Amino acid sequence: MRSSTHASTFALITVAALGLTACGSGDAADDAAPAAATDKIPTKDVVSSVAKDPASAKLLPASVRKSGSLKIAVSVGGTPPNSTYLPDGKTIVGQDVDFANAVAKVLGIKLDQQVASFEAILPALDSGKYDLGTGNFGVTDERRKTIDFVTYINDGQGFAVRKDSDLKKVTDLTQLCGLNVATGAGTTFETTLEENKGLCEKAGKKPYDVKTYAEPSAVWSSLQQGRSDVVMSTINGLRYGVAHQEGLRFLNEFHRLDVGFAFKKGTALAPAFRSAVNRLIADGTYRKILAKWGTSESSISKSQISPPEIKD
Repeated sequence: MRSSTHASTFALITVAALGLTACGSGDAADDAAPAAATDKIPTKDVVSSVAKDPASAKLLPASVRKSGSLKIAVSVGGTPPNSTYLPDGKTIVGQDVDFANAVAKVLGIKLDQQVASFEAILPALDSGKYDLGTGNFGVTDERRKTIDFVTYINDGQGFAVRKDSDLKKVTDLTQLCGLNVATGAGTTFETTLEENKGLCEKAGKKPYDVKTYAEPSAVWSSLQQGRSDVVMSTINGLRYGVAHQEGLRFLNEFHRLDVGFAFKKGTALAPAFRSAVNRLIADGTYRKILAKWGTSESSISKSQISPPEIKD
């Protein structure tokens, strides 16, 4: 049975998933305010003033310097700080989009932005359909077998529940035994949950049930409507989500992961993109993008090409 609180919060997330009201912030105080402090999508321009860096651009393959463009696949998740649409239904904004556009400015190229589903992007890179992809892709050892990454933030895995949940903190997946766990299809969260299902049986407990959804809005509504007991997703996405919905709470970080632009294995683009990200870190644009989206805790000191998966 759903309470009136659950009904109202479901209405709120439906609005959030379809597109929040856009706003602009014009001063330093607004720039430093976390995105989760408002129900409006931050639209402050922190990219257009970025200058081309000849040293970084020189690292691009000659063919790319000549064409001046690359095809980028963007996964539009529906809620900030990840990629989402403005109310016009056409303009895509988000932390990943800002970083991609800023890197393009540093390299002096244009990005042909193409929307694609999260689970379709990585397989399509090898075929050459896209030159790179973005969608908060976590760097894992399994993915590194077939994908090259250029890191730009550190995010990871976490949990969220309704406020009436008995769960306080998840430090071991056996705490999920007997529960319905909602998460995104084709994500590291789904992989982690599926690979560890046997832990409950070994502990003599009822297994948890993994419920996967293609859209983040469906993940949240499953929690709101009681079809799931807990959500496993990105740390940044969960914090933003619970800040914009009544009746929910963020539990805790579970496992940190580096996040990067994704390329086909052996790409010649990686050195240029790494140099561009490091340039953004050095000139302060990097800090501004994180501040805009309220994700300053996800900062990295330098970009890397396909670093080993964080294990702690």
